[in-house]
Amino acid sequence: MRSLGIQTLRSRWFAVGLHAGLWLLLCVAITSLGGNSPIYREADSVLVPPQSPAPVAKLTDLFSPGSWPKTLGDTNTINPFYTRHFIPPQTPVPPPPTTRKIELTYQGFYETSDNSKRVIVKLGDAFLVAAVGTKVTANLYAVQATMQALTLTNPAAQTNVLLLNTKKEIEVPIP
Repeated sequence: MRSLGIQTLRSRWFAVGLHAGLWLLLCVAITSLGGNSPIYREADSVLVPPQSPAPVAKLTDLFSPGSWPKTLGDTNTINPFYTRHFIPPQTPVPPPPTTRKIELTYQGFYETSDNSKRVIVKLGDAFLVAAVGTKVTANLYAVQATMQALTLTNPAAQTNVLLLNTKKEIEVPIP
């Protein structure tokens, strides 16, 4: 004998009733016989806002310097966790330089109508034009200009000779 549940599920009347119920449910859904949809609107909340689970106001007291205990010993005493072994010795700061080196290149000279010679000197990337006997740069003065060389001097009577189209490094004081 078959069980009663299986016999009911295989019954022709059960299948016809289930089929008719589903069609009735579909008709009700299509014709919207279930009533109207609810009206949605914005409402003011009458509930109190939720409170923070962590008491944040007390955190400032936790990290304030006054809440920590004072150290018992001095900071300059011998400590097994501190060593000066890896700190390099302090070296004195060297004094700032008083001179600098400049590169000069003698490019030649020309004479003007009043018979004064003007020399052309290249200082780094810039070109300088100065009359013989005047200051060329910093404390260097042009003394004599020839086709092959330019003689420069400073107030300490040290002379430098610049050959034509040859770079020369000269040390001058920093102003």
